[in-house]
Amino acid sequence: MSKGRYDVVTAQTSQDIQSAQALRALAFGVKAPFDSDVFDDCQHHILVRDRRDGQLVCCFRIAVFEGADIKRSYAAQYYGLDRLAGFEGKMMELGRFCVHPDASDPDIVRIAWAALTRFVDSQDIKLLFGCTSFKGTDPQGFLGTFAVLARRHLAPPAWCPDEAADEVFRFADLAPTTVDSEYTMRQMPPLLRTYLLMGGWVSDHAVVDRQMNTLHVFTGLEIEAIPENRKRLLRGLV
Repeated sequence: MSKGRYDVVTAQTSQDIQSAQALRALAFGVKAPFDSDVFDDCQHHILVRDRRDGQLVCCFRIAVFEGADIKRSYAAQYYGLDRLAGFEGKMMELGRFCVHPDASDPDIVRIAWAALTRFVDSQDIKLLFGCTSFKGTDPQGFLGTFAVLARRHLAPPAWCPDEAADEVFRFADLAPTTVDSEYTMRQMPPLLRTYLLMGGWVSDHAVVDRQMNTLHVFTGLEIEAIPENRKRLLRGLV
């Protein structure tokens, strides 16, 4: 699919996947030429290219699970997903979503979400999930944001992931505090902000991932919970 000067394609070759791994390393600050893991071999890689010069400006990977299969997801390395194994319907993991640091055109993210919307509709996906990351491993700089997450955006008890990682920050126990909501929304990772604006929810704790130098939270978005006007806007992008 295309929008403006951008094309969205599924990676077909090892060179395509390597291009995505190189962009991920650049975007995530990985101290290596490529960001790669074992999940790259079993997931679909989606690429957004600028057709003027062929430059890769955005990428992400996706995989579909049902029932207990969710325990084979990337997120299952860090979160206990026994409850979500009982979720009825297809679940899609969105991972390694990134935009080139030098790219600022909002159409890039719009066409990425348009591609996701088309896939969700075509596959009858009921839940979108993944790990969304804050830069750095010190939670002190994000206490206001975590307090907002704890107060307004925790997962329903029926689906809330358990702790499974070696090092976590349990922000659900933070005392309520007065915070600048506008500031905390700006402080949130853009992907997490998008999830929440559509009705998404998060785990009650963050995983401290020292290998990636991030704090990340499990994030879920039940497709039925997305407001109808938001669904119309997303489908209008396709």
